[in-house]
Amino acid sequence: MAVLAVLVGLAVLAAFAGLHWYVWRRLVRDTTAGPGFARRAGTVLFVAAPLLMFAALVAERAGAPFLLQRVLAWPGFLWLALALYLLLAVLVGELARPLVRRWAERTPSEDPVSEAPAPAEPASVEAAPSDPAPSRRLFVSRVVGGAAAAAAVGTVGYGTYGVLRGPQVKRVTVPLAKLPRGAHGFRIAVVSDIHLGPILGRGFTQRVVDTINATQPDLIAVVGDLVDGSVEDLGPAAAPLAGLRARHGAYFVTGNHEYFSGAEQWVDHVRELGLRPLRNARAELPWFDLAGVDDVAGEDEGKGPDFARALGDRDRSRASVLLAHQPVVIHDAVEHGVDLQLSGHTHGGQLWPGNLVADLANPTLAGLERYGDTQLYVTRGAGAWGPPVRVGAPSDITVVELASRQA
Repeated sequence: MAVLAVLVGLAVLAAFAGLHWYVWRRLVRDTTAGPGFARRAGTVLFVAAPLLMFAALVAERAGAPFLLQRVLAWPGFLWLALALYLLLAVLVGELARPLVRRWAERTPSEDPVSEAPAPAEPASVEAAPSDPAPSRRLFVSRVVGGAAAAAAVGTVGYGTYGVLRGPQVKRVTVPLAKLPRGAHGFRIAVVSDIHLGPILGRGFTQRVVDTINATQPDLIAVVGDLVDGSVEDLGPAAAPLAGLRARHGAYFVTGNHEYFSGAEQWVDHVRELGLRPLRNARAELPWFDLAGVDDVAGEDEGKGPDFARALGDRDRSRASVLLAHQPVVIHDAVEHGVDLQLSGHTHGGQLWPGNLVADLANPTLAGLERYGDTQLYVTRGAGAWGPPVRVGAPSDITVVELASRQA
């Protein structure tokens, strides 16, 4: 088994190196006339950036000193996104290359044609060598490579801006058959996947808090993946959460990243900040039951979701809302008669075409869907994991407005 894991790892590394070599060849070697400064600088970039990327990943998972994580995170994680879109842009460029080559062949040469022979230079004076114009092949490579690089950098730049400006508010109305008339219009602000860490810090948390409070919710649900790091390192970044305001309080359930970051310590810390953790537990509000379960990642520590404990003895004539980080537990929610499950985890794919993979791994990628008598809403999340970049999956804080069919 260990030998197989090593072989798979080596195959992945070989594929990774091969793809980087292919992009380097198209963007650096094919666009430079010789081994000058430009080629050397491009080669250094394509060697150093992947090393920084791996270093950033290892430093985060290994719990390296937080200052080192912050130094490595920006260049390392941004390269992860940029390399993806450089590869995609270069592949698209292969389709455009024949068209550019045909256009270049039809373009008349700009070399001047002399009408008369130039006077001979004196024999004692050596003729200065001329700098010939780049060949058509070099010209085509520069046009296609330049366009690919510009497209990739522009995509990553815009995706980074979308994350750093903070999540936008999305509003969804969800009718619940059992909801009493008195709870018609009850607003739950759902936020997930903030991912505080070496890149997203206290300022980002404050933007999230301000955005949530501006919606004036009745209840706030933080459905996991709040952090990527320890309380010691990220406690100050999480501090603005103490400013969350809702008439019926703020609730929290763990996500898989809490179990990479010290779940017990974070549960205690968010409680100190004024949030109420729901760990396989239920709060009976006047109009419906609000339940929460631990994330499935906790099963490795013997603390995964326990639906029987959270929902087993409740009055099923009452409406119920379940907070669960991962959408994959929807079938357990259906079995226990949940009316609405609120989840995150998927990021909506975060980086296109990652949505295609995430869609295969989750019953719902984003938005509202029905499973039997249970509805599932999945938010794309407020932050980003790894690269602070989103493409085709904008971040959001969702205000879920419950509607009574009796109203």
